[in-house]
Amino acid sequence: MTLPDHRTDTGCPYTRAQGSPLHGSAVAENPHSLYARLRAQHGPVAPVELEPGVEAWLVLGYQELLELTRNEQLFSKDARRWRVPQEGRLRADSHLIPMTTWRPTLQSMDGSAHHRLSAAVADTLARIDHKQLRETTEEAALALIESWGPDGTADLVTQFTRRLPLLVFTRLVDLPPEDGPRLVGLITDLVDSSKDSQPAAAEFFGLLMDLVISRRARPGADLVSWLAAHPAALSDEEMVHNLMVVLVAGNESVINWIGNAVRLLLTDRRFRTTLTGGRATVSDALDEVLWRDPPIQNFPGRWAVSDTVLGGQYISAGDMLILGLAGANDDPAAHGPDGISGNRAHLAWGAGRHVCPAQDPARLIVETAIETLLHCLPDLQLAIPAHELTWRPSPWSRALVSLPVLYSAFVPPRPDSPERTAWTPQTSSSPSSSTPSGPTSTPRTSGSAQAGRRHWWSSLVEWWSGR
Repeated sequence: MTLPDHRTDTGCPYTRAQGSPLHGSAVAENPHSLYARLRAQHGPVAPVELEPGVEAWLVLGYQELLELTRNEQLFSKDARRWRVPQEGRLRADSHLIPMTTWRPTLQSMDGSAHHRLSAAVADTLARIDHKQLRETTEEAALALIESWGPDGTADLVTQFTRRLPLLVFTRLVDLPPEDGPRLVGLITDLVDSSKDSQPAAAEFFGLLMDLVISRRARPGADLVSWLAAHPAALSDEEMVHNLMVVLVAGNESVINWIGNAVRLLLTDRRFRTTLTGGRATVSDALDEVLWRDPPIQNFPGRWAVSDTVLGGQYISAGDMLILGLAGANDDPAAHGPDGISGNRAHLAWGAGRHVCPAQDPARLIVETAIETLLHCLPDLQLAIPAHELTWRPSPWSRALVSLPVLYSAFVPPRPDSPERTAWTPQTSSSPSSSTPSGPTSTPRTSGSAQAGRRHWWSSLVEWWSGR
């Protein structure tokens, strides 16, 4: 098939329609309306602008996104194909560079190179003990909740969702806890494509390189040591870049997934009634969140290997295509006759060979965090009108700036309750129990050991809060 040459003399591929901004307030205020408008105007593939003068295609169609992610012959993960920087149109100080530059990671490779790195990361994540991960998450969540003041107010973003994943991940990689607060800031700068994204990427790389060198010399029972020992024999540089992928994707996804789930619980009566009334499990509810407000709303990207057509649009070789995860979930063609209830066909984790390898531990962390939060604070409510909540202006993440809440009572964990309710997901690897009134967990250690670990967590949270 011969495709028409639709470039202008300057090489810009969009002569039929001006790309809509996919940055700033456009994606912060009401992205679902933006995606609906783009679909109505352009169909399942729409022209967008990532920053002034930098164009891309946003794939909003469910079937089109599946085609994009499954066809490596036409759509590559190799960002070195991107013609915007080849043509000198990406500024040296562009905020997009940290999220779009090619690196030796499982996210940037095709074919056998991708399989090698993907297998190493997946095998490493599979070594996580889910029972221990649930314990660690619950203890961290309890320590955070107990650290809040006596006035019955909290900001769940700054005091819970942004701290919890890093408390857990610092244990998983055996990172010194004093590095946790800085790590949160570096990851936020990266995924927001902020003005500090490039120096943040450099500092993040240096922090992880020091950690890799340390684990090479003194291996332990942690993700870094396991990855270093994998038969794929990753180099130090490959180790660092793939750890960055795991930490950035895992941390950002967990933060936003918890925050978006709690927001729905506090603002959507139907959603909360379904959950608290026992008609849905926490796991079912979290899948609804992944449909309605996935933690990563857009993801870069794929690059066209040759001129082609997708969703009725002519795509030029070297064009960037953005995975519109939230937009594709909104596609009416994606919803069955029963809607999205209990349906895991969403695209929140991507699709194809590059589907997120960390979704199982992420789900376990989020489930445990939500169960612990709602058991300990059963009368949790929003402290401001829902319309006053604000979102971070990230083209990639769907993340609240803050989530102020009120509560009047703290209910401590209740040991040895044999009853199960809809709060508790049925898992063979990490059983838990709950009281009739809400979620809790079964103690998995002796009283003295649990008390000792709680003291460790409380000390860490107290130290971190004082930074």
